[in-house]
Amino acid sequence: MKSKNPNFIPLLVIIGGSVLLLISFGIRHSSGLYLLPISNYLDTGREVFGFAAALQVLMIGIGSPLFGALSDKYGSGKAAVLGISILILGLAWMANVNSSFDIIGSQFLFGLGGAGCGTAVVMGAVGRSVKAKNRTLALGVVMAAGSFGQFVMVPLIGYLIEYVGWSQSLIYICFIASIMIIFSYGLNFSSQSELSKAGTSQTLKEALKEAFKSKSYNLLTLAFFVCGFHVTFIAVHLPAYIEDQNLPFWVGGWSLALIGLFNIVGTIYFGYLGDRLSKKNLLALIYFLRALLFLVFIYLPKTELTVLLFSCLLGILWLSTVPLTSGIITVVFGPYYMSMLYGIAFFSHQVGSFLGSWLGGRLFDIYGSYHIIWWMCVALGIIAAIMHLPILEKPVERLKLKET
Repeated sequence: MKSKNPNFIPLLVIIGGSVLLLISFGIRHSSGLYLLPISNYLDTGREVFGFAAALQVLMIGIGSPLFGALSDKYGSGKAAVLGISILILGLAWMANVNSSFDIIGSQFLFGLGGAGCGTAVVMGAVGRSVKAKNRTLALGVVMAAGSFGQFVMVPLIGYLIEYVGWSQSLIYICFIASIMIIFSYGLNFSSQSELSKAGTSQTLKEALKEAFKSKSYNLLTLAFFVCGFHVTFIAVHLPAYIEDQNLPFWVGGWSLALIGLFNIVGTIYFGYLGDRLSKKNLLALIYFLRALLFLVFIYLPKTELTVLLFSCLLGILWLSTVPLTSGIITVVFGPYYMSMLYGIAFFSHQVGSFLGSWLGGRLFDIYGSYHIIWWMCVALGIIAAIMHLPILEKPVERLKLKET
């Protein structure tokens, strides 16, 4: 029987989207745990895995607007199932790597599939289902679920790597990933929401033209590059960096887990604030605080305590940018093409992710240290904070006319 309760629809979408991000984020943020075991198994430098991981995040970026457009046209649930299937193929290939080509190919599929069950599809579904007064908070709740997945799954996958081996652990992850197919059904209800049914007379081409003519959208998209650079450098290289400091293996896994745990607090809190305060100013604050935190960490002595404390503080700032960024896009352009427009912004995020991952490995192989890239993180954080200040958080003229 078709649900007629408009309050029930957002709940179903939020639950489905939360489970998808919980599992997919947990898997994606475990990539760094495989850097050393796979590199040692194939006897390659860190640059090969770093490049493959960078290609993964780049493919998430390329795939996000594509899956976003599929989601807007055919439904979020169908787009998600396609993405999950491709993701599982990539994981299975990764479990059987025998060459550098296998690493790169598996990460290509991993990334493309990850786009289909990632933020562009999920955020679009939630944005179309939740009314404006609670939308940023709802987006924050869904992102918090992704962070909880990072907290739960990173230590679990680290345990599996240690006790069953890196290859066998990936087979187990394939079965975990298949659970997402069941919950992707919840995203289908976004097409039944009143907001989605309201639709728009605007064509896809007109929506793209309107967005690219907007200075605010372009600044937001460019600044999102920095978020990707930060989080993927940390996700891929922090465990190896920690081992380089002669700290135990468990510290790397728990550092990523704590980032995920404290990001639950960060995404919900900043999502709550985003419905009440200026989203662009909150974003500027987040990027500035990241830069300050990286600067302090550079000079801190590296012990179990300082690394875990750094991880907790970074977690609060980790993906708190996502509900605010997607929230601004929905305020300015409306919810109808949100999946695609956020997907384009997320492509910029993933270009930053590509460079953060690849440059981390490249600069380490050249200089034997991550020192230069830590300083790059500081500088980029300050630049991103400044870029958000001129952004306007007002609906475009088309939406103003519709309201009148």
